[in-house]
Amino acid sequence: MSPAAPPHTVFLQACRLDVAVRKPGNVSLASAGHGMQARQFLDSAAAAAPALFAPGARVGARIEAAMAATLAVAGCNTNLGIVLLCAPLAAALERCAGSWNALGDDARPAALRAALADVLAALDVEDTRAAYRAIAAANPGGLGRAEAQDVAAGPTVGLREAMRLAADRDRIARQYASDYADLFDTGLAALRRPAAASPRLDAAAVQALFLACLGRWPDSHIVRKFGADVAQAVTDEAAPWLRRAEGGERVGDDPAFAAWDEDLKARGLNPGTSADLTVTTLFIAGALGVADLSTFP
Repeated sequence: MSPAAPPHTVFLQACRLDVAVRKPGNVSLASAGHGMQARQFLDSAAAAAPALFAPGARVGARIEAAMAATLAVAGCNTNLGIVLLCAPLAAALERCAGSWNALGDDARPAALRAALADVLAALDVEDTRAAYRAIAAANPGGLGRAEAQDVAAGPTVGLREAMRLAADRDRIARQYASDYADLFDTGLAALRRPAAASPRLDAAAVQALFLACLGRWPDSHIVRKFGADVAQAVTDEAAPWLRRAEGGERVGDDPAFAAWDEDLKARGLNPGTSADLTVTTLFIAGALGVADLSTFP
């Protein structure tokens, strides 16, 4: 592993990669979409970062303040999923800070996972209330209603328990319930494959990571807006691209990849949750030193 930059810096680098690389259906510097521009995502990251990495702050407070800052500069929800996922990680990295440099490269992933598990286990109803206020303010598309612990009602359980109730229908909630198993076990593995020779990332590595998410799991954002069948159809479209990326192809060099991006946008299909998982995995990889996010062209 290479030396990692401070978490605040790594977060901004991960968010920059989110729009620097074409990821089909998502907003990028190469292609706007869904009524949004890449600049809004960059401004959102810069606005949210101080709250996410506020020393000693509770996870719920980080989420609520980061979303308030985002909405103030972007005027819409650009990063709710990223904020929900990165706030516990920011708290976990803060717990690790005192011993981080003394740990060997092989020990850091386990240390971060252990600290994250402790953070998630300690989440309480105050964290839930703050997170619910942030979600309500962001008003994500297709949120709907839930039978228990609905965002529109007052919560009575801790944030991890509230997320556990939604884990079967929402991939972000699933991370809270599983100590981020998808990201540590599948996401990081997808990054390590193209980065075996060097930790330096390129567009192909980021696209392979995105496809490792979208090509395996129906996107929760699409499920909420269009239903499970449409989301599964998009995952089926992604699967051949995933196989090609896993085989070492630079799929972004194929003109059909850009055409698929534009087609998804024309159909109004935004794999936003897959993008959130991608950004958060990049953040983890950068924080661990598994990948160098700073050298992206």
